[in-house]
Amino acid sequence: MVSLRLFLLLLLCVPAAHAAAPVYIGFDAEAGHRTSTSDEAIRLGLELAIDEINRAGGVLDGRPLQLLVKDNRSVPARGIENLKAFAAQPDLVGVFCGKFSPVVLEQLSTIHQLGIPLLDPWAAADAIVDNGYTPNYVFRLSLRDSWAMPVMLGHLHAQGLHRIGVLLPNTAWGRSNQRVLESYDGTDLTIASLRWYNWGDKSLQEQYQALLDAGAEGVVLVANEMEGAILVREVAALPPARRLPIASHWGVSGGDLPAMTGAALQQIDFAVVQTYSFQAPSQPAAAARLLAVLRERHGVTDVARIPSPVGLAHAYDLAHILARAVNLAGSTDRARVRDALEQVRDYAGLIKHWPQPFDRDRHEALAPSDVFMARYRADGSLVPVEPRP
Repeated sequence: MVSLRLFLLLLLCVPAAHAAAPVYIGFDAEAGHRTSTSDEAIRLGLELAIDEINRAGGVLDGRPLQLLVKDNRSVPARGIENLKAFAAQPDLVGVFCGKFSPVVLEQLSTIHQLGIPLLDPWAAADAIVDNGYTPNYVFRLSLRDSWAMPVMLGHLHAQGLHRIGVLLPNTAWGRSNQRVLESYDGTDLTIASLRWYNWGDKSLQEQYQALLDAGAEGVVLVANEMEGAILVREVAALPPARRLPIASHWGVSGGDLPAMTGAALQQIDFAVVQTYSFQAPSQPAAAARLLAVLRERHGVTDVARIPSPVGLAHAYDLAHILARAVNLAGSTDRARVRDALEQVRDYAGLIKHWPQPFDRDRHEALAPSDVFMARYRADGSLVPVEPRP
């Protein structure tokens, strides 16, 4: 009798165990990068969204989402190997990437060979989405270089500046921004000089001096936090008359720039492109709910200390959109999930309300109107520059 009861109990448990089998989401990013905080922010946004989704019943009639994380160390070859490992994981429905466009650009061929949806909450190179693949497996809720550059140039022009110097990294991301500049048709602006630097350079003084010599009145900077911090410190050390206003791409906000620059950041005119601010949220009620969770479960009592806030916000909304797509697909089949991502409708998110985040011809969830410039306050928080569009 005992054996029969045990057998019947096991039979009853089999459907429950099957129903509770996890559905996996991958995250491939630069976790080993010593100054990056963007990966921490993206992971936190994913974990917050996954926790909410699981508390509400998970996906596919009760299956919990589970996050798997791999470190590509900002090396494309490692990123490709990570994708292959993720693809071998049953019931994995998609992979989120980190901030480094050069890594993602090198992964595109593998993504489409494997047929694995890539969800992009940060990397901004246009060609990540405009990749020429059909069907396209990349879905981005983030900035594009072709949206960032006009906003940076417009910010400088609004200050009455007409001759602009440009500093670009000698990478695929830098070349993406160069292509945008070459097609820019803004009036009353002249690119006085364009200079390149390499990741890992210990000084940008020579390049900056070349911009001054060319008569630049302001600078567009495309950089991550390490090179951005170098330039900020070097410009702040110059006499005030030689400290040009700087409009920066958002790579610098992928690290703790205020901590890396100290008082120098407040001694120059420095603004950075952003798409979301917890200081001025577009959906206040949603932001308040999320901030309450951050306080309760993560001890975040100061909104200014949220690392790389756009990464958190983008990943949070993109994870919710992916979960809806999985339910629409009715399975973990990646091709069906890819198709379903184009069908998600009526999502009221942290950043905005989307009637339809993606469709067959548009794999960008954000729009140029979502882009604005922000400044760092002395407490380290990023606050939108007024007026916002």
